[in-house]
Amino acid sequence: MSAINHPAAPTTKAVGQSPYLLLFAMLIIAAIATWIIPAGAFDYVAREGIRFAVKGSLHDVPQAGVYPQDIFMAIVSGMEKSAPIIFLILFTGGVLAVVESTGAIATALNALARSTHLSDTRIIIIFAAIFALLGTTGAVVNAVVAFVPIGLLVARSLGLSPMLGASLVYLSCAAGFNVAVLGPTTTGLTQHLAQLPLFSGMLLRGLTFLLFILTAVIYMIWAFRRSRREGNLRPKLEASDPQLAVVTPRHKVILLTCVLALAIFITGAVRAQWGTNEMSAMFVVLAIVVGLLGRMSGSQIANTFLHGCSGLVKGGFIVGMASAISVVLQQGHILDPIVGFLSELLAPVPPTLAAIGMFISAALMHFGISSGSGESALLVPIFSPLGDNLGLTRQVMVQTVLLGEGIVNCISPTSGVLMAVLATAGVSYGKWLRFIAPLIAVWFVICVIMLVIGVAIKWGPF
Repeated sequence: MSAINHPAAPTTKAVGQSPYLLLFAMLIIAAIATWIIPAGAFDYVAREGIRFAVKGSLHDVPQAGVYPQDIFMAIVSGMEKSAPIIFLILFTGGVLAVVESTGAIATALNALARSTHLSDTRIIIIFAAIFALLGTTGAVVNAVVAFVPIGLLVARSLGLSPMLGASLVYLSCAAGFNVAVLGPTTTGLTQHLAQLPLFSGMLLRGLTFLLFILTAVIYMIWAFRRSRREGNLRPKLEASDPQLAVVTPRHKVILLTCVLALAIFITGAVRAQWGTNEMSAMFVVLAIVVGLLGRMSGSQIANTFLHGCSGLVKGGFIVGMASAISVVLQQGHILDPIVGFLSELLAPVPPTLAAIGMFISAALMHFGISSGSGESALLVPIFSPLGDNLGLTRQVMVQTVLLGEGIVNCISPTSGVLMAVLATAGVSYGKWLRFIAPLIAVWFVICVIMLVIGVAIKWGPF
């Protein structure tokens, strides 16, 4: 998950786990490889403005080794090449910071947390619906940590463990984010890199999202009921200050405005082929409108927006660094030979198994590169022509990357979000892993089934 909170000062441990260091090391290796791997290139054909590699057309070209000074130029080129999506990532952090500063989301959730008239099942369903929507739209990613205390409050009021309280918020959000039907920094980025229409293929992706949410809800209901059977009963609560949970008409208008903006963009993306630039522009407009509704001054809106952007600079630069690797491979003319080698290796494998293999590869890669956007920028330039050669549609290829990243988010020890959630809840990583493992297994099966369906129906548009 890409960061949206203002970054804290780096610790020694954080520096050791920095994705920048890993990506820079891979950049150096890629540059060295341009002097070792024989250069080559595919012939390409254009269909509907999209370039596709011609299967079996790989041929030798003059060797073009990348020099040390070119490595640093590639970083700049990668940033420049990724500029549209980097600005989208930054503006996502900006608009979310403005929305959060109005208190609309936190107040609504606090009101829910204080309710004493809802059953366990209804509370789970409500939390799942809210945070799955926030997760799948990218509205709450790292910021989910700020809402974990609300889940802990609910769990305490219900007489349940902190782990179940954290699950109400984090697991619900992850179930939505891991599919990201409308996530600009995940699905939007990956489709942009694969030259697909923004948020295309929504029907099958939406079905996957519903299956993820349904299984998460069922699993949490089972966990809550098991806790009740172990003797953890709901205690009686004392009334507290009701003003803390009042959802004002202004809050409702702000939330409805956000929903309306999302609906407008979906309509524009479907009917007018809106892309990343239009979405970035809409985020600026939404930040201004929400800020005015929240009675913020012009300076407050601007400063809050910029503060939110600053929290996503790291994620944006990771995309640029990952793109630099692709730039080096292309400059050295070794990207196509790598794809050709992988294509020959996987040629005897049916397309369905190839898609599953790409999905598993993306999942394993995510343990090392915790940034989903960075991993997409690294893998898509390789997976796109590879999928073309193996008979996979670009939409299926995109889904292998997204699901591979998504399924690891809830279990990766390199995920700063997960570690922060567990620290906030006071839950050990080992205990969380034992708790979440059955659900991850179910999600893995869902991923495989949906990929099989995608290959079978030649999920497109291409």
